Amino acid sequence: MSFENELLSIAPYDWAAIGTAFFCGSIIGLERQLRGKPVGIRTSSLITLGTYIFLATAFQLHGAAVDPSRVIGQVITGIGFLGAGVMLAKNGAVVGVTSAATIWMLAAIGVMISSGYLLSSVKIAVLVVVILYGVDFMEDHTKAFSRGVHAKVRGYTVKNK
Repeated sequence: MSFENELLSIAPYDWAAIGTAFFCGSIIGLERQLRGKPVGIRTSSLITLGTYIFLATAFQLHGAAVDPSRVIGQVITGIGFLGAGVMLAKNGAVVGVTSAATIWMLAAIGVMISSGYLLSSVKIAVLVVVILYGVDFMEDHTKAFSRGVHAKVRGYTVKNK
């Protein structure tokens, strides 16, 4: 292997998977960041990339008595704590649940990428953006979607800006 090839190699990791993790995290994070929500581009990209690296490493160590399913379980637990950190209770309403769920999906996409499902992970990332943007669009333009807790939270955020 030439010096240039060795310099660009990140074996046992894969540049296509790293690019996919960055892309998926970025498009979800961009939607969040443009709307002023927690978990922007940097955080989202790091979550998908970090999940990919943890699990890709576990797959490489599989012969060394490392069970990748245990790594997935630990990632889920750790991501749960990260998600819990973005949720708050304000005036009887819990806010940040969508950001926590987004963090959970970012980790799931990272697992998909490390399992080799690159194109499927891009499709799921696009679906997440459609859900995040689409439901907010419906809440803004339809009374049926802006009732109950959503009206209370929206009133709180608008009043305190």
